[in-house]
Amino acid sequence: MDKEEKKQEEKEKPKEKKEYYSIIRVLQTDIPGNKKLLAGLTYIKGVSWSISNAVIKILKLDDNKRIMDLEKKEISQIEEFLKNPKLPKFLLNRRKDFETGDDNHLLTTQLDITKEFDIRRLKKIRSYRGWRHATGQPVRGQKTRSHFRAKGKKKAVGVQRKKVGPKG
Repeated sequence: MDKEEKKQEEKEKPKEKKEYYSIIRVLQTDIPGNKKLLAGLTYIKGVSWSISNAVIKILKLDDNKRIMDLEKKEISQIEEFLKNPKLPKFLLNRRKDFETGDDNHLLTTQLDITKEFDIRRLKKIRSYRGWRHATGQPVRGQKTRSHFRAKGKKKAVGVQRKKVGPKG
C-alpha cells in the first residue's frame, strides 16, 4: 500500500515550474532572461546568428546557458567584445566605410543613424538609389507591378465602403 500512496501523492502535487525570469540589459537592449545565450544575443540590433555564434565560440561561453544565468563578468565580456569585435571582415556589417574606408561593426542606435545618413547622402547626390528611396519605390531591383504599393498602408486597392448616411 505504501507504493500506491506515494503514487497518489505524486499525482496530487503540482509540478513546480520556474516561470519567473528576469530581463537582462545588454548594450541598451532588454533581453528576456529565459532565452538561451545564442538566441538571446540576436535581440541586440546588429547582432546576427553568425555574430552571436562567433561571440560564444571566441569567449568560450556555454551556448545552452540561459541569459538570466549569466554573471556580470560574462555580460561585461560580451559587451566589450561586441563594441570592438575581432572577427573576420566578412562578418562585419560596415565594410569599407564611405568616409573613412575602415571596416566596422555597428550596433543598436549607431546602426540606425548611419543607415539614415547613408540614405540622406544618396538622396542629396540624386543617385538612382536615392531617387528610389525618395519616391518610396523598391530600391534593389524588385518588380513594381504589385507589391511595393502597400508599404505601411495595408489597404486593398479598388475596395470601397458604402457611406452610411442618416437614417430616414
